[in-house]
Order: sequence, then structure tokens, then C-alpha cells
Amino acid sequence: QVQLVESGGGLVQAGGSLRLSCAASGRTFSSYAMGWFRQAPGKEREFVAAINWSGGFTSYADSVKGRFTISRDNAKNTVYLQMNSLKLEDTAVYYCAVVRRLVAPYEVSYWGQGTQVTVSS
Repeated sequence: QVQLVESGGGLVQAGGSLRLSCAASGRTFSSYAMGWFRQAPGKEREFVAAINWSGGFTSYADSVKGRFTISRDNAKNTVYLQMNSLKLEDTAVYYCAVVRRLVAPYEVSYWGQGTQVTVSS
């Protein structure tokens, strides 16, 4: 069993930055690929970014490519999502997840509880 706890969400103006963190329980964190997903009101949950176990491979949704960066620190059992140049359409609840694949279908094994990101004009 893996528990994931996200933090770092909040209210930010358009053009600003936020860094999300996801702390994972368990001693096998370094063996998991990890991903970030988001769900805006009235929309389906969508993929944002993923990273392999070592951090050597990453993938991004086209909508965030060049603005968001996923990274991980296996010594801290934590995965991060640095979000720059935020847009109104980035407003959503952001979820951390353990994934089996870096491309669709991602095959999520575990979800975090989510953290709200709100971008204002």
C-alpha cells in the first residue's frame, strides 16, 4: 500500500508560479514511476506529467509542455511539479499518482487526495 500526500496548491495570479509536492509512504518509492494529473470543474481528469523511477525520463501533456517541470527526490520520497507561466485554464485539483506507464494508458495504481490550484486574472 502506498499513501500519497500532495501539498503546495493555492491561489496565484496568471503568469505566476507554484511548486506542488507529493510525499509518498513506503520504502519502494524509488521503484515507482510517478505522475501528476488534474481535474477542472465539470471536466474529466487529465494527464499532466510523468517521470520514471530514476528521473531520467519524463513526459508532458502538450498543454503544459515548456511551462511545467516534473522532478523527484528519491531520498525524500517526494515528487514535484514546478508550474510556471500559469494560465487561467490551469485551474484544477491536481493529483499525484503512482503510474505504470509514462504514456497512455498510464495505469494508475494509487492516487493522492489532491490539492487545489486556482489561477486568477
